[in-house]
Amino acid sequence: MKTVAISILGTVLDKRGKRSKRWDKWRPTVSMFQHDDLLIDRLDLVLDKNHQRLADQVTEDVQHASPETKVVHHYVNFENPWDFETVYSELLDFCRGYTFKPGREQYLTHITTGTHVAQICLYLLTEAGYLPGKLLQTSPPRKESGNAGEYQIIDLDLSKYDQIASRFQKEHTEGTSYLKGGIETNNKKFNAMIEQLEKVSIRSTEPILITGPTGAGKSQLAQRVYELRKHRGNLEGNLVAVNCATLRGENAMSALFGHKKGAFTGATTDRPGLLKEADQGLLFLDEVGELGLDEQAMLLRAIEDKRFIPFGADKETSSDFQLIAGTNRDLAKFAREGKFREDLLARIDLWEYCLPSLRERPEDIEPNIEYELEKFATKRGQLISFNKTARDIYLRFSQSPEAKWSANFRDLNASITRMGTLADGGRITANLVKEEISRLKAKWKTSTQAGENQVEQARELLGDARFSQLDLYDQIILAGITNVCRNSSSMAEAGRTLFNLSRTAKKSTNDSHRIRQLLEKYGVSFDELR
Repeated sequence: MKTVAISILGTVLDKRGKRSKRWDKWRPTVSMFQHDDLLIDRLDLVLDKNHQRLADQVTEDVQHASPETKVVHHYVNFENPWDFETVYSELLDFCRGYTFKPGREQYLTHITTGTHVAQICLYLLTEAGYLPGKLLQTSPPRKESGNAGEYQIIDLDLSKYDQIASRFQKEHTEGTSYLKGGIETNNKKFNAMIEQLEKVSIRSTEPILITGPTGAGKSQLAQRVYELRKHRGNLEGNLVAVNCATLRGENAMSALFGHKKGAFTGATTDRPGLLKEADQGLLFLDEVGELGLDEQAMLLRAIEDKRFIPFGADKETSSDFQLIAGTNRDLAKFAREGKFREDLLARIDLWEYCLPSLRERPEDIEPNIEYELEKFATKRGQLISFNKTARDIYLRFSQSPEAKWSANFRDLNASITRMGTLADGGRITANLVKEEISRLKAKWKTSTQAGENQVEQARELLGDARFSQLDLYDQIILAGITNVCRNSSSMAEAGRTLFNLSRTAKKSTNDSHRIRQLLEKYGVSFDELR
């Protein structure tokens, strides 16, 4: 295989010395051919036509030092050799017009000559593969003499450097462990997914879609992606998280995109909106499938153009945010039914990761039990552990078909918290475990029965015809709303119950208004439910 060197003519260093004295000077292009252990079959010399005379002299000297080397001139037009855009464009055109023969030739890109701008461009083109070879760096001898100086060949394939590859693997392992919360999980499918997510989190700023059932850990995973990116310097701003299921009507537009004073009744001041708050940071939209079509359209433009118009404003604003969306809904089905924009789905599911339920990861229940114990012990300031018999009983039950884990990790966390609280001397006994298992079974059974009763109440309210037209999800939601409203004396009380967390984040609340808007979606009124 022939060796080909690609080098820019050095109009200063290659010109050193007059007449025969030039051989006493170190000249980088000529020096490549003064090393007995560096054999180059062809030199492709890149130059401006204005320096043809110097190129001819260098060519003559190269052939004197290495008669078997062929020298070929390639002409470029560096109008301003210090202008990055001009130099890069010229060298890129050179690469595209060059006929590479990787099967028969190996290439060395000489980065010692030319302006610093040209050297940077050659490095970038080699790294990107436009110049498919290795870098060649030459340097002068320590004292001025007639020898060739030194040279170094640099391969930009970092995987070939053991120390660097080891460092990369360590960083990847640490990042993967962090995304898993430090839990040594055993589920192969889950581990493979997290390993890829770690790479995507570091290398890409494109939207990420996290799907999976309630309680599977979508919010926690989004939080860890944010912290990993911030630690690696990939973003500067804050994490802004919102549950889209709490957003309806004007409140959705205002919360996401902000509003101007007077945009609607109650808009007494300007509001920047969550997208603006996430500028230079990460926006986590949980339950993104609950957004209305108008909000979806504005969100799509905000993702693509980083610009949007606040509610009631006549001027655009901008926000450079990164996006993670979460959902437990089938967005593809929603898109087919016209409930979710296909173009928005295509934009946010470039990277889609589905978190499995706890029941789908039985081999990971044991390490997660240890994690919950450590977390509880840290919070309590006291070591908490099972005795051997208790541990065996709990682990056997937790991995059996009897364990529903309907709320996934929320159920597991609550279970460990209860046993840890009741454990005398920080020791969870077999009796405590048996009591907890009975409690969990009763809870899951009652939850199922209560859900069925509430669904029947909602069916009775709407009638079979109207109720059967609702998705199962909406049937369950309406059943829950019906139950709360029937046990509340007013819409305000029902609102305080249903929006117990999101209302605390608002400066002013109108719980009755939120309930009214929620019920309008299903075509019912509070009085009907009562």
